[in-house]
Parts: sequence; structure tokens; C-alpha cells
Amino acid sequence: MSEIITVGLDLAKNVFQAHGADASGLGVLRKKLRRDQVLAFFGQLAPCVVAMEACGSYARKLVTLDQAAA
Repeated sequence: MSEIITVGLDLAKNVFQAHGADASGLGVLRKKLRRDQVLAFFGQLAPCVVAMEACGSYARKLVTLDQAAA
């Protein structure tokens, strides 16, 4: 699999959707995550940019996992 450099995270009440893209912008990951799986999922990824709607609490948690929240 190509290296994921950007992840778009669609936030919802119970189920989140993660979409990862490589350096060329090609989609290389689509994953449905429950709320309790989100931090473990990002903890396993190499550092990358995470784009999401305004959510300060998750942004702070992702930064502690060396992910760049955008």
C-alpha cells in the first residue's frame, strides 16, 4: 500500500469515516471507525496530516500521537 500522507476524518456521533490519500492524492484508504477505535487507529499510522471539521478535543488528542491536525 502507498504511504498515507493525508487523512480526512468525517466526524459523527458514533461512527467516523477515515479516507487516506498518498502523495499524488490517490485514495488508498477508506475505513469506518467507531468512536472507541479512532485513537488506536491513528496511533498505528505513520505521522500524517489529519483534516477534519472543527473539533478541538480530537485535534489535541491527535497531536499527542504525532499527527498534524489541520
